[in-house]
Amino acid sequence: MSEEKKKIKSFTDLNAWREGHKLVLIVYKATRGFPKEEQFSLTDQLRRAATSITNNVAEGFSRSSGKDKAKFYYTSLGSLTEVQNQLLVAKDLSYLSKEAFDQIAEQTIMVNKLLSGLIKSAKLMSL
Repeated sequence: MSEEKKKIKSFTDLNAWREGHKLVLIVYKATRGFPKEEQFSLTDQLRRAATSITNNVAEGFSRSSGKDKAKFYYTSLGSLTEVQNQLLVAKDLSYLSKEAFDQIAEQTIMVNKLLSGLIKSAKLMSL
C-alpha cells in the first residue's frame, strides 16, 4: 500500500522548521557550557539567532502570498548565517569542541538547504 503525501497543515509539518528546531535544541545544549561572562553576549546572541530561524519559518508559513512568505524565509536564512558566524567565533575562542562545532555546522547546512527550498517554493507562488 502506498503512502499518501502528507498534507502540510502547520508550520511544524515543514522539514525546514523541524530541522531548524533540532538546531535550536543543539545550540541551547552546546551553549550551556559557555563561560558565564558570555551569558549576555555570545550565548544570548547565538540562542536568539537560532530561535529566530524557526520563528521566521513559522511566521512565513502563516502568510498568504508567496512574496510575504519568501520575505520571512529570507530573514530566517539571514539568522542562520548569523548562527554560522557566531559558531565560528565560539569555536575560535575554544568554547566548542571540534565535535560539537562539526555537529552544529552540519545541522546548519541541512537547514540552509531546506530554507532554500522553501524560498524557491514561495517565489514560485508569487509568479
